[in-house]
Amino acid sequence: MGLRIHFGSDDVARTRLAQTPDPMWEVLLSLHMLQTTDGPLVFDRWRREVRGRLDPGARRLLALAPPRGYSPDFLTPAAGAGGLDLGVNALMSTPRGRLRDDLTQFAVSQGHTAPWMRGLADGDLDALKGLGEAVRSYYRVALAPHWSRVRAEVTADIAARGRMTRTVADLPSGAFDHLLRTLHPTLEWSPPVLIMHGPHVEGDLHLDGRGLLLLPSFFCWRKPTMLRSRDLPPVVVYPIEHNPSQLLTGREASGHGQALVALLGRTRATLLEAVAEGGTTTELARTADIAAATASHHVSVLREAGLLITRRVGGAAHHTLTPLGAQLLNGRCVA
Repeated sequence: MGLRIHFGSDDVARTRLAQTPDPMWEVLLSLHMLQTTDGPLVFDRWRREVRGRLDPGARRLLALAPPRGYSPDFLTPAAGAGGLDLGVNALMSTPRGRLRDDLTQFAVSQGHTAPWMRGLADGDLDALKGLGEAVRSYYRVALAPHWSRVRAEVTADIAARGRMTRTVADLPSGAFDHLLRTLHPTLEWSPPVLIMHGPHVEGDLHLDGRGLLLLPSFFCWRKPTMLRSRDLPPVVVYPIEHNPSQLLTGREASGHGQALVALLGRTRATLLEAVAEGGTTTELARTADIAAATASHHVSVLREAGLLITRRVGGAAHHTLTPLGAQLLNGRCVA
């Protein structure tokens, strides 16, 4: 068995290589990993740290993201590629039809649904808001302290495969075939079809000119995964090759993280890491667990130092790293 992904004449040029982790996919896949014993060398210390710190809202997510079987597609909206804030906003704006279809499939896969999921299936705004708050709470506890490590390992995996910052259209002749043939052992490239082998995937997906997003993931384990719906933007999420010498022990375990804290102070270092995900002032304040006014002050200092830029969209201030800020965050030498 296997899922056959069919490429048309336009799909190769429209296939993209994600250069950073997607926080919404990492939320989902880390929820899976939190409920297993897989990858003990990489994840056990992280599991022990996180399990005792989740609030009731974040714990509810465990029921929506079981480690085996189907997890709703709406948990990983395409907007997550733009950062946690955009991803959560898209999640809370999921159309009722998508919610109902996904949760119906979830009930078939798992044999049951929790009572609190009924509000989600009905598109209840309070239920959606609660889901968004739960994702933010989970990210703040489980991923934010480790995000620099997650990002660094994903970047290192991309670099090791020789695919830094290249779109597929820019690849030399023959490199696209090599890319798909070496992406993961369970993926078989038989032009013009990419076959994902596995006991629980089968059927055909015709890209029909949409191209394919190839997304490296820190928390994806053993085999690639993708969305169930054929109508959503096509994506293949594949596991990176973890560095066994780098355990997931948080920002404090990183020598560069310590240096960044020494240079900027812990709060500003945390905010700079959060800005890498393109957050608003309110989102940054949540991540750093500080008041919005305090976050605004620290962001102003970082902006004046040339480490980030701010633009207003719909009344909210959105912050992104400058090249200088990205270099500093990634531990590169800055002239």
